[in-house]
Amino acid sequence: MDLPRRLLKQHFGYSDFRPGQGEVVDRLLGRWDVLSVMPTGAGKSICYQIPALCMEGLTLVVSPLISLMKDQVEGLLQAGVPAAYLNSSLTERQFALALHNARMGKYKLIYVAPERLETASFLTFAREAPISMVAVDEAHCVSQWGQDFRPSYLAIPRFTAALPSRPVVAAFTATATPEVREDIIRQLELREPFLLVSGFDRPNLFWEVQTPRSKREALLAFLSAHEGESGLVYCSTRKNVEEVCAFLQERGFSATRYHAGLEPAERSRNQENFVYGSTQVIVATNAFGMGIDKPDVRYVVHYNMPKDLESYYQEAGRAGRDGDAAHCLLLYSAADIQTNRFLIEQQGRETETDEEERARRIEQDLARLKQMTYYCHTTDCLRHYILRYFGEGTREYCGDCGNCRAYFEERDLTEDAQKILSCVKRAGERFGTTAIADVLRGAQNERVVKWELHKLPTYGALSALSRDEVLSRIRLLLERGYLRQQDGPYPTLELTPTAGDILFRGEKLTARVKVSTDRAAPQLSAQQGDVPPALYARLQQLRQQLAKQLGVPAYVVFSNGTLREMCRQLPRSEGELLKVSGVGEQKRKRFGRAFLEAIEAWRQEQGGA
Repeated sequence: MDLPRRLLKQHFGYSDFRPGQGEVVDRLLGRWDVLSVMPTGAGKSICYQIPALCMEGLTLVVSPLISLMKDQVEGLLQAGVPAAYLNSSLTERQFALALHNARMGKYKLIYVAPERLETASFLTFAREAPISMVAVDEAHCVSQWGQDFRPSYLAIPRFTAALPSRPVVAAFTATATPEVREDIIRQLELREPFLLVSGFDRPNLFWEVQTPRSKREALLAFLSAHEGESGLVYCSTRKNVEEVCAFLQERGFSATRYHAGLEPAERSRNQENFVYGSTQVIVATNAFGMGIDKPDVRYVVHYNMPKDLESYYQEAGRAGRDGDAAHCLLLYSAADIQTNRFLIEQQGRETETDEEERARRIEQDLARLKQMTYYCHTTDCLRHYILRYFGEGTREYCGDCGNCRAYFEERDLTEDAQKILSCVKRAGERFGTTAIADVLRGAQNERVVKWELHKLPTYGALSALSRDEVLSRIRLLLERGYLRQQDGPYPTLELTPTAGDILFRGEKLTARVKVSTDRAAPQLSAQQGDVPPALYARLQQLRQQLAKQLGVPAYVVFSNGTLREMCRQLPRSEGELLKVSGVGEQKRKRFGRAFLEAIEAWRQEQGGA
């Protein structure tokens, strides 16, 4: 067995690399720069942790969040890998001690925030330390075309250039369109990098969109069906987080909250309660989540539509990191569009000083919002839509998402389309989606009266339809190119030249309309469910006790998958235990005897078989 695989087994308990990992490891050990795009849960960290152990010297890992560094370092220490993090959570004395240990060569990996690279004291340390590799996690943060742009990431190439000799640079992300990938290579100044795009598909995730009359009731029904499971509920605003969390607590759910408006101590406490399993549901804004390594999240619910597919894919990707089946549900309403437009425009004012640059950013973000909205309205396969957005070819129907499980009817919507197009034209192409929907449904509100829209011939022409049905038909006309929406603070609808095909030239408009849905939750595969329940529960309880003693999350001891493998293989000796995937030398020494005794006790209860 070669050195990388020997270290993989020794520290992490795996006999071989997952698809893509081995290629990245080999290239890094061959001193190639690398850009690796791998889905959440595919094992990106192993791709730089194993080379770090093989190489002489130190590996710096640039990481965007304190919580991510803490999770990673805790896991490495339990696996017997000397690692540390340098960030603002440390006291001055702790920081000085960590830096001293680093100078003494006691660590193989050090995690730092990108802002740290710009400080004179750290650069002085880095110039003296034998840095062999710089690994950039969440590398999409370096791209202004990405969804989480962090200007401090732009300092990374200046930092590497200032070192006595340039180290290997490796960039990793789970969310990067082809445009963002090109930007990462350019901004990080990667030198003829090896590019690995291992695919974006997460087969264990079930994707679903609902447009409920009451989001609260839909959320309540969903969480009741997932009682006892760990899950995340994302909201777009702090106000929504507070209201939804209070609602769930009133209904008896073990729920807590997380957003940037809370005191740091409460944020940290609530996050730890969720990660360690004492709280089952966390309701959060997108301030929570990047790099959270909790593998047993069984569902992610978006109470509000995110502002782009990159954010949605990354946030929903918190679910099912352990490979078990997990559910990603998005609760959509038309009001989400206006909320996101406001957030995009507000963010533009806060982050950009140059008016031209601000306008460009807003235009770019609004275009991404449009793609996110189309996702919520599509009747096509949701998995296919996501993969196509990220540039990955796939079959048109996966057979296992909310739309693939739904029942649709092909309907002729030509007459409805003619009424909508006529209404837009008669209103002078001066109003947006909401106003046109109000006119068509015969609403009597201030805007309709003020602009005398109730006098139009199309007023009330679609009163038999619900508001969501009218809005979905307008969205369909936008998707098919018969309408377009002007950008700006008040986006108005206008007809395109092809609108005349439906209005005057006899063209038909047909579409698949959802009439019912099989709401059955995704089932665990036979492979996941073929273990003795009593033994599995006993090993989980033992894992929890050990984790509590060590002050770490349960999954740091062993993953659910490793516990299931123990239940299947029923090892009798430490040698047999080492054959279980996920059991390495360090964990065998630390935890092996306790788990072997638990398995043997269960075996005796079964008659000693």
